[in-house]
Amino acid sequence: MKRVVVGLSGGVDSSVTAYLLKEQGYEVIGLFMKNWHDDSVTISNQCPWLEDSNDAMIVAEKLEIPFQVVDLSEQYKERIVDYMFDEYEKGRTPNPDILCNREIKFDVFMKIALQLGADFIATGHYCRKSEEEIDGKSVYKLLAGKDVNKDQSYFLCQLSQEQLAKSLFPIGELTKPEVRKIAKYADLITAEKKDSQGLCFIGKVRLPEFLQQKLQPKGGEIVQIPEDFSEVHKSIPTFDNKEAELIYFSQKHSYKKSDGKVVGKHQGAHYFTKGQRKGLAVGGTKEPLFVIETDVHENIIFTGEGKNHPGLYRNVLFVSNDEIHWIREDLALKSGEIMKVNARIRYRQALEIATLYKVENGLFVEFENQQSAIQEGQFVAWYHQDELLGSGVIF
Repeated sequence: MKRVVVGLSGGVDSSVTAYLLKEQGYEVIGLFMKNWHDDSVTISNQCPWLEDSNDAMIVAEKLEIPFQVVDLSEQYKERIVDYMFDEYEKGRTPNPDILCNREIKFDVFMKIALQLGADFIATGHYCRKSEEEIDGKSVYKLLAGKDVNKDQSYFLCQLSQEQLAKSLFPIGELTKPEVRKIAKYADLITAEKKDSQGLCFIGKVRLPEFLQQKLQPKGGEIVQIPEDFSEVHKSIPTFDNKEAELIYFSQKHSYKKSDGKVVGKHQGAHYFTKGQRKGLAVGGTKEPLFVIETDVHENIIFTGEGKNHPGLYRNVLFVSNDEIHWIREDLALKSGEIMKVNARIRYRQALEIATLYKVENGLFVEFENQQSAIQEGQFVAWYHQDELLGSGVIF
């Protein structure tokens, strides 16, 4: 009998994952990851992880499977939280969920599971895995979940072949309503529980408040850039080659205070990210203001009126060599090669037609359509049909 360690989070998805695996004849062990216990950043009076831990324990008891709590808070702080604060201070926007999966769930947690004699770990992600023999070698494929509204393959875009080989995703063939129906049928306490909206595996902690308790407030100005600003509408030069063109269009827009008018105050440019509308607290415009750029050195937030402001858009981004990751290592591009793909730069974004251009120092992703709020530090992931091939951190 194969042994599987399930990351029981206290939610319905991981609960049904454990139930299905037990029904399929696996020996199942439930592990709850305690990733944070710094009371200085809990937002409510509730302990952010205790309720989830209790629900996970009740599910394990119902399924009659062993259960234990593992404290990974030290590794989480070191690998996720410290990195996250460092990135925000630099004016970049990391994705803690992707990092948490790569660094914690499918690394630290997986190693603990293997020490417990597990053949696999399983998670409640809405994605699928398949296996194909290519040139005499097993190649694992990460596929989108069947539920198009819940597909979470993007969050696993940094997984390796070694990690995929040891992973199971039992609910990837199901829709969310089907998962809840199974949980109800199995009489699991989590059947009607709402999905978590907090930080990855921390619990009821929202990112803005989390940041504000660790990064010091610093008063600065909000500057509105007019829609007809010349920098955005400058004439396009002629290019000697495709790489020169890609370099030009991948550059983010650059602004200074004198390019617009001061319309408000803020408490720290590092709290804001491109495309953000909430939290600016500036009125008097026909359409809402959106963050189009931040300058953490001068502590200025540059904004544009309306979601169609040209300062929000560009269609080329760059990933440096050390940030390129191929799940399908056998398909990795060499310098000078190109690949037609579908790609996304954020979770829940519809896949967009794009072309990858491998150059000596990295990889350009050129989208067919203009993309809103391409944010440094976030991940771009590229697909062929429903298979996620690779990803990279936007430079």
